[in-house]
Amino acid sequence: MQRRGFLIGVAALSAGASLRAVSAAAADAAKTKSIAAIQRDWTALLAKDANVASSTAPLQKSEAEWKQTLSEPQFFVLRKESTERPFTSPLNDEKRAGVFVCAGCALPLFSSEMKYDSGTGWPSFFTSIPEHLTTKTDTLLIVPRTEYHCVRCGGHQGHVFDDGPPPTGQRWCNNGVALRFIPTSGKA
Repeated sequence: MQRRGFLIGVAALSAGASLRAVSAAAADAAKTKSIAAIQRDWTALLAKDANVASSTAPLQKSEAEWKQTLSEPQFFVLRKESTERPFTSPLNDEKRAGVFVCAGCALPLFSSEMKYDSGTGWPSFFTSIPEHLTTKTDTLLIVPRTEYHCVRCGGHQGHVFDDGPPPTGQRWCNNGVALRFIPTSGKA
């Protein structure tokens, strides 16, 4: 029993140190370029021939139409507000320059400059592209959390927490299956 407690303590210290290192790296990146510039200049990371939504005008589809266009995991996350298991998305380890778009409607939501490794097992970002996401309070787990959705198709993306790196202190914790990554080079 004491050994388990010791191992849990060591793991917690290690995870805390790792999160601090990641937060420090994100803070260093943000020092070289302001948050406003990162949010404004995300299009510089978009591939020239990228097929993305250029409007945030609401998209209306029936449940049957969504089922035809989305994979089963995408449907359950985007349309039924489910959550994928941690450490299952290849986007969690994505390090190339590019833009992350909604898997449901191709609206750009984040750029690679906004991404950091939170150690949580889901792709995480310290800010988002302005006016492309909407939030609401989620009380499913009793403790209120801030849930966010794509403003265009209403697809559930994840939750935003206040334990992210400086300067925003935000962690936009996203389901990888709810995103599609478009590398700047245009080669997926």
